[in-house]
Formats: sequence, C-alpha cells, structure tokens
Amino acid sequence: MRVTTARLTQHVLKFRDNGAEPVLFVHGNVSSGAFWRDTLQALPEPYLPLAPDLRGFGESDPAPVDATRGLRDFSDDLTELIETLALPKAHLVGWSMGGGVVLQLLRDHPNLVRSITLVNPVSPYGYSGTEGPEGTLTHEDGTGAGAGAANPDFVARLSSGDTSADSPTSPRSVFRSSYVAAPVPDEDFYVASMLTTRTGEHNYPGDAVTSDRWPGVAPGKSGVLNALAPTHFRLDDLHELPDKPPILWIRGADDVIVADASPFDLAHLGAIGVVPGSPGTPAQPMIAQTRAVLERYGRYEEAVLENCGHSPHLEHPQEFRRLLLDHLGRS
Repeated sequence: MRVTTARLTQHVLKFRDNGAEPVLFVHGNVSSGAFWRDTLQALPEPYLPLAPDLRGFGESDPAPVDATRGLRDFSDDLTELIETLALPKAHLVGWSMGGGVVLQLLRDHPNLVRSITLVNPVSPYGYSGTEGPEGTLTHEDGTGAGAGAANPDFVARLSSGDTSADSPTSPRSVFRSSYVAAPVPDEDFYVASMLTTRTGEHNYPGDAVTSDRWPGVAPGKSGVLNALAPTHFRLDDLHELPDKPPILWIRGADDVIVADASPFDLAHLGAIGVVPGSPGTPAQPMIAQTRAVLERYGRYEEAVLENCGHSPHLEHPQEFRRLLLDHLGRS
C-alpha cells in the first residue's frame, strides 16, 4: 500500500489488515522493505506486520536526505507513518541502518514504542570515524566516514542496474560476500531490491568531501552515508529515557558489515595495509560500541547466531522468528 503524509509518500509492504499489535520492520542501507517479505508472511496474529520502504529506497519517494540531521529524516518519516495510520504503540524491528533509525525514533518519541528488536544494527556512534567502545571521534570533522568512503564502482553498478556477478563490486557479488555468509533462496529477489536504491548526492551515497588528513575523506551534508557519519548520528543518551521498552539485539557471528574489524571501515583497511598511508588509526569497534550503549540502557538481551552473516532473518529465518516472537510476547 502507499501512504501519503505531509513529508512524503511511502510504500508499505503488508499482507493482511487485521492485527492488534503493529510490528514495524525497518530495512537497512541498499535494500528495501522487500527484505522482510518472508518474515511478514510468517508472523502470526495478533501481530500486524508492516515493512515500509525508507525514502530513496524501494517504491517510496526519492526525497533527499539531510545528513546534518543524522538518521532523523528516516525516523521522522516513520513517526508520521505511525501517526497517519493511527497505530497504537508499535514494536519496532530495525536491521543494519534500520537499527539506527528505530533507536533514533525511540530517542525522540518513546511514547510510540512498545519494544525494540535490533538486527545487526549500525553502531549508535555511526559508521567509521570513531575509536574505542565510547565512540571517541578520531577527528572532530569525522574524517574517515561519509560518502567519500563508498566504492565508486559499486555505486556505478548499482545506478546502472547491474545484475551480474562479473565483479566483486557488483550488487550481486556484494550480497553474496557481505549480506549473507552462505547462499540463501531467492537471491534474484533480494538483488532486485538492492537495485531500487536511488543514487546521487542527495540519496546514496551522498556528497563526497575531501580531507587533508588520512584517509582523505570526511562527511558531507547530504545523503545516506553522510547521515551515518558520527558527526551527524550519535546516540549515547538512551539510558536517560525515563521509560525504557525492552530491546532484543540479534546478530550474526560472521557479519562483516557491522563488526569490530569491518572491511567496509577505512580505518581497518588501513590497519591491514589495504589502504596505504595509515597513521595507525584503529578500526571502529562497532559491536563493542553497541554493547556499551545497551549496557548503560540496561533493559536488553543479546542473541548471537553462529554461521550467520549480516542478515539473520534471511539466513536463519526459523530461529530469527522464534527469538522475535518470544521477545514480542514478553513485551
């Protein structure tokens, strides 16, 4: 269905109209709500599962992303969606970047949230450009993070609709090497979802900004990867919320996108010599940072799935649904 609010028109995937408890599934970067298709179809009553396409992804409007607001363009869109549909308190499930989006919504509108489920979420201190479990900025301007860190060949292949596996930077190859740890059914379906990503300075990856410090890039002011930069997105005060809905953190043990030493983090690539000239900048400890924030929050559980990469809901769907339903039932 399509839902128009004052902000934009959003496409929302759903398979039924009945259900007393809404569950909002929020996808990650370079994907769409379609990645939740099988989870939605399998979720029983009394739950009402909904999977919106974020702006610039899937069939939602390609509205620009103001990166200076962090992930708030996305979370504010979802807030208006919840209010327009007159949903009661919702369970929020966020995967990868979507994990940051639902935490931002919780931070700004805790009255709308019944529970949170994080699935391989981005660090609460953004992506790249920080050190240590407390998310200390390596440089005040966020050097090391932002749109300039994107692989230009991947962006070009994404923009051209490349469905091949001819290059390690094709969307299909990235799906195989990074989204999942082993092959999953319906690969074509998920690659097609990746290819709905709008590219450019205002969407993915955003405007690239150079820096005179290693590794030569810093966050710009628009687009998705800049919105994830630690100078724009930072959530280290969740523990101050007066009411704390329960959080379940599900992650794959073999995730290479969100990890304490991710090959998508330029600092890690510098440390292992792939990107030359590193002054010794340490990799961002993404898992340790998330754990530190959730430890302060207090009301959370962590579930680690072995032989699983970045997408537990695709790779181990039955175990993922068991964990999710147990969490929803207790919330």
